[in-house]
Amino acid sequence: MNHDLDTRLLHIGSAPFDPVTGTAPVNLPSMRTSTVRFENLDRLQETVARRMKGERPITYGRSGMDTHRALEEVFNALEGGCYTCLAPSGLAAINILFMTVLQAGDHVLISDSVYAPVRNLNNALLSRLGISASYFSVGHDDVAALIQANTKMIYVESPGSLLFEMIDIPALAKIANARGLVLAADNTWGSGYIYKPLDLGAHISVIAGTKYVVGHSDVMLGAVVTNDEALARRIFQTQYAMGNSISADDVWLALRGVKTIAVRMPQHAKNTLEICQFFDSRKEVARVFHPAWHKDPGHALWQRDATGSNGMLSIELNCSPEAAKPFVNALTLFGIGFSWGGYESLVQWVEPGSLAPHTYWANNPHAVIRLHIGLESTVDLIEDLTQALGKIQNWDL
Repeated sequence: MNHDLDTRLLHIGSAPFDPVTGTAPVNLPSMRTSTVRFENLDRLQETVARRMKGERPITYGRSGMDTHRALEEVFNALEGGCYTCLAPSGLAAINILFMTVLQAGDHVLISDSVYAPVRNLNNALLSRLGISASYFSVGHDDVAALIQANTKMIYVESPGSLLFEMIDIPALAKIANARGLVLAADNTWGSGYIYKPLDLGAHISVIAGTKYVVGHSDVMLGAVVTNDEALARRIFQTQYAMGNSISADDVWLALRGVKTIAVRMPQHAKNTLEICQFFDSRKEVARVFHPAWHKDPGHALWQRDATGSNGMLSIELNCSPEAAKPFVNALTLFGIGFSWGGYESLVQWVEPGSLAPHTYWANNPHAVIRLHIGLESTVDLIEDLTQALGKIQNWDL
């Protein structure tokens, strides 16, 4: 039976019944082991033969146990994939992706609004391996004209980091397919639940499961997902060679967390739209960046390609970055931190230098503040934001 995604997410990872007692826990236990024992040599050889065919039988702790397979099934269900590779963090998943698709002499096109550590990956690792990268603006550049003879991949984050610029993935997929390129997308924002790059034409999707899949700010986790069998084999070979592994306890926590994504994500989205409306009413706020907000330039693309939203938004304040620091420091319900996707509200004072590469940014002298709207009462959050705005002295109104 083809059940709804919400139903499937609740039942993936249910523990099987013990054939002797006829009982079972609700969820699979965390299977902590490094070594797997085999009943006899025939069993071992059968398992090795299956692995040589490209299957993923349980052979050793590094490759994962039943708990890991259940979480892989979760990501496949979320993204519409046929294969998932788990990684120790979102950035580790990005590394596996790049090492899978690219080799010395290759070139990659990267959207200029990607997660900032991707630029560090390029500078610190890809360039040393003889892989070249160039950045493009989705809204301004002719992407097809930027493709070189050695270009192998187009890599984007949608919506973009910091300012949540919506990207037309179907349009990029047409370009990639026409030129035989891999189109890969960072889908941490949508996490497969409200946005599905593979359905839109991307070949590979990477997710920081640290965020909404886990949902409780207590696990580092990444995933690489594809719906292409040939790419799946290449991802498996790369991950196996690199030796990445995930703690069984972290996997278990992710399986626990994803059970409530169907109630958490819509509530984050509802709260965030209320906060957008509040900011829109304030003269101190020049602009709200949130694709589900009807005044956002990417709203039409969001309506077309997404099925929901989340707790992420940024605001441009009518003051300098320095003048905005008292606002951030005065907040009491928003923790100051870089991550998001947990139950709690967070705030980040955006370093002006990190905005400079984003063509989507108007490059004016105003402050940008990124917020994650948690599951607290919006009445309390608005009260906190109101008092914090009052701490700013030097407005450009």
